[in-house]
Parts: sequence; C-alpha cells; structure tokens
Amino acid sequence: MNTKLLVLGLLLSVNCLAAEKTTIRIGVQAAGTVEWEFPVLQDALKAKPSDFQLDIQHLANAEAGKIALQSGAVDVIVSDWIWVSSMREKGADFTFYPYSETSGALVVPKDSAIKSLQDLKGKRLGIAGGELDKNWLLLQTLAKQQHDIDLDASVEKVFGAPPLINEQIKQGRIDAALNYWHFAARLGEDYRTIIDGRGILQGLGIQERVANLGYVFKQSWAEQHKDALKHFFAASKQAKQTLCSSDVEWQKIIPLTKVDDQATQKQLRQSYCAGNIEHWGEAEQQAAGRVYQLLHKQSKHVLTGNSEQLQPGTFWTEN
Repeated sequence: MNTKLLVLGLLLSVNCLAAEKTTIRIGVQAAGTVEWEFPVLQDALKAKPSDFQLDIQHLANAEAGKIALQSGAVDVIVSDWIWVSSMREKGADFTFYPYSETSGALVVPKDSAIKSLQDLKGKRLGIAGGELDKNWLLLQTLAKQQHDIDLDASVEKVFGAPPLINEQIKQGRIDAALNYWHFAARLGEDYRTIIDGRGILQGLGIQERVANLGYVFKQSWAEQHKDALKHFFAASKQAKQTLCSSDVEWQKIIPLTKVDDQATQKQLRQSYCAGNIEHWGEAEQQAAGRVYQLLHKQSKHVLTGNSEQLQPGTFWTEN
C-alpha cells in the first residue's frame, strides 16, 4: 500500500512539474526559414527538458502573423522592429528581441553588364515586398546619397512576390532582382550579388550589425513569463548555432529548404548562418534608430508612422 502511495505521489509530482511548463504559442510562416531551427530545438528539449514547451502554429504569411498576435491567437511571431514601433505609437505594448540580421540582396545574372547601382538606370528591376520594402527604400537612399540618382524614377519597377521575382529574372523579363535573402540564395551560382542588406547599411555609414527580424510579443505577456522566455531565446540561439556547426544536423533539415542541388544548399546555409546575432546592445539599438530615421524620411512616414524616433520599449530588455 505504501509503495502504491509512493508511486502515486511521484506521478502527481511529475504531472505538477509538467503543468508548470509555460506553453509558448509561436506563429511562423509555413515553409519559412524560421521553422528550420525547430526540429533541432525540439530534440534539445527532449534531451534536456526546460520550463517551456512550444506550440508551433503555421501561418499563411507575415500579415496573418500580425493579426494572430494582435488577436491573442499566438504569443510570439517573427517580424521587424519598424512594425513594433508603429504599433507602440498607437498604444500597443509589443516589443522585439533580435533573431536575424540577414535581410536581402540585389542580384543579377552572372554575365550581366550591371556592376553597380549606376548601371541600373533604364533597367527593369524586380522588387519583392512592394513600394515600402525596407531594402528598396534604403537602396533608393543609398543611390541618392552616393550617386545623386533618383532610383525610383530611373528604373522600370516590377513588383511581385519573392518566388515570382525569381521566375522573372530566370526568364529574362527583368534585368536585376531585389529579393529576400533566401530567395536570392536560391537563384544559385548563375547569379551574382551587387549589394546585400548589410552592404547597403554600410554604404549609408551604419557599421553596426543591425537585426532585421526578431521575435515579437506583448511586453505584458513577457513580464509574466520572463524565465521561460529567456530560456526559449537561449535555446533558439543554440539551435541556430547547432545548424551552423553540425553537418549532421543540417542534413536533417534540408528537406525543409526544398532545394535539391548542393551548391544552393551551401549558399542557403551560409546566408542563414551569416544572419546570426552575435551582439545586441546599446550601439546596435542606436544604429537601428538611425536606420529608422532613414526609412521614416524615404517612405514619407508611410512605413514608420508619424513618429520621427523609434518608440521607447521597442526593444525588449531582460532586466
């Protein structure tokens, strides 16, 4: 009888510990690059249980993620700090923790005569993300500052979804493509990069490595789950580092990349790993503020909202 009571007590203890776990409902785009790390992360949690568990919810696109977060359907999404600041200006309490600094690239066919931004004059430029794409806005700013070129007026713009932009350049319907990093990488060895997101920022005098994407969540929710959130961030970072250091683990997630040839797989991995956040402190956050001001001016406030400065609290602090 005592043995039965002991076993029952142990079972109750285990159940209580399981019940204390914080469930983090994270919304990610279906077939997006963020989900690459989750198999590694989940394996790590099985090997060494933590105080959180993940409920991964797949979403159709970035806008669906924002809607899900605002409605309370998920706790965390991956988005950018521009949106976070604009929402805080409207009274929301969303905040941002860095995930990746890889943003995008301007690419052309390998044998193209286009060597620089000046060579884009009169050319057909495919742009993923629309008129308010951050890379497009910053590229225009760079062209104006360095070469006194009104890029918006001097190229034939073709806007489209990232896969469509890739198809357009493959078929020769556009001369150059400004696309998100993983789509630029998918073009493979027959294309070369004129400039990438980091190069654009460096050309604008911003040497710090500024996060482009990050985990976004409500500050009020984060305050209630500080330890679990901190451990999730650490586990996420470790999962990415594992994918970048272990060929065995990388091989496991290759099916998620939906890429067959090894050269493109290698390029995807290099670009993915290049985006790892090594440091995120005051200098990087101040640099983000300078990027914000450039985007605020170039978009005529449409992208950022009316505020000329990033809103206080845009970046999450773990204190």
